[in-house]
Amino acid sequence: MEFPFAESYKIKMVETISRSSLSDREKWIKEAHYNLFNLKSEQVFIDLITDSGTGAMSDRQWSQMMLGDESYAGASSYYKLKDAVKDITGFEYFLPTHQGRAAENVLFSVLVKPGDFIPGNAHFDTTKGHIELRKAFAVDCTVDEASDPELIYPFKGNIDLNKLEKVLSSNPKEKIPFILLTITCNTSGGQPVSMQNIREVSQLAKKYDIPVVFDSARFAENAYFIKVREQGYAGRSIREIVREIFSYGDAMTMSSKKDAIVNMGGFIAMRNEEIFRQASLFNIMFEGFITYGGMSGRDMNALAQGLYEGTEFEYLDTRILQVAYLGDKLSSYNIPVIKPSGGHAIFVDSLKFLPHVPREEFPAQTLAIELYLEGGVRSVEIGTLLADRDPVTRENRFPKLEMIRLAIPRRVYTNNHMDYVAVALANVYERRNNIKRGVRIVKEAPILRHFTVELERL
Repeated sequence: MEFPFAESYKIKMVETISRSSLSDREKWIKEAHYNLFNLKSEQVFIDLITDSGTGAMSDRQWSQMMLGDESYAGASSYYKLKDAVKDITGFEYFLPTHQGRAAENVLFSVLVKPGDFIPGNAHFDTTKGHIELRKAFAVDCTVDEASDPELIYPFKGNIDLNKLEKVLSSNPKEKIPFILLTITCNTSGGQPVSMQNIREVSQLAKKYDIPVVFDSARFAENAYFIKVREQGYAGRSIREIVREIFSYGDAMTMSSKKDAIVNMGGFIAMRNEEIFRQASLFNIMFEGFITYGGMSGRDMNALAQGLYEGTEFEYLDTRILQVAYLGDKLSSYNIPVIKPSGGHAIFVDSLKFLPHVPREEFPAQTLAIELYLEGGVRSVEIGTLLADRDPVTRENRFPKLEMIRLAIPRRVYTNNHMDYVAVALANVYERRNNIKRGVRIVKEAPILRHFTVELERL
């Protein structure tokens, strides 16, 4: 008899969460201007708004926090983290930052100029925001397969090499500071990039003498998919796969709040000493001295330990199988989800869920609101709100996929919680035809509006 699924960890400490009434949730979401980011955490029963910084640290990570060196300069915690980064990624030069968008801010301050083009695979919100804030342009070169929600394709995060070469060949080299590879590709449904594609992007980059930068927030999950899906990698360890991935790049930014399973932290790593020298200046200006970069010593210790734990196959297998469990459960209720399941989240196809709600009324945000009202489950819109307005025309940008993301924190919820989420969404699905209208914007920021937007129901 085959053994059933079992988590690769034991639970040592618990946190109480409380259910609420529908009338409470109606009041709270209205007070939040129908923006789920504005809800208080105690108003949420199951929180799937993000997997960033929401994971449960291990006993070894907590023990490392007690050993943190809080010296302003030259702390032992810095060197512990520096050694871990080099051991796992192979990059020689390293700067700590307080989180991933801070790493982008520092590195892009060195590399990105007005009028530049940064091709990549579906840049995520803060990445695109940092590019457009500098009056540059993010160019999406993701494979067409990524926009077909039903297609079972193992590496929907891949870059289309023909699209990429068109960008490289039709623009001056000095206008393309780097190619950005996001692993896994969040905006296309948490989908991985194959090693073959990474290798071929690297070869194309060398042909045009353009650096490759990895957005590496979920690099370990990407390595897991390579191991289980790509021919020739089944016998390789996760860390061996990770070292090969990064051997094809020149630099990386990291939001350690994902695959390093910490509540705060990030870093930049690179091969080029001159870029390191220039980035160090911005790190001091924006983050802190180069040996702490906005992080406490205890957090650097926990991050170093988390990098090793996050690249263990048993942990990754448990984590990604739980994501797949939720995806399978939703599919059993005929709920349209992006297939195959991604590494960190399940993405629900809002255009198929609410086909009668016009895109101008933000069907994904409407669905996220309804899921919260139904069961106190907080998700996040990955659609038109997140896509922001075109920086030139100021018109809404309508992405190919309009989704809500159910991002699962690491080592936090059980499969019983996943069952609850699935039923809550199934209940919304049963009454979907009664959801006649969506929402409209009352107030928005000029960039990254989805974090603070204020809405009203129509």
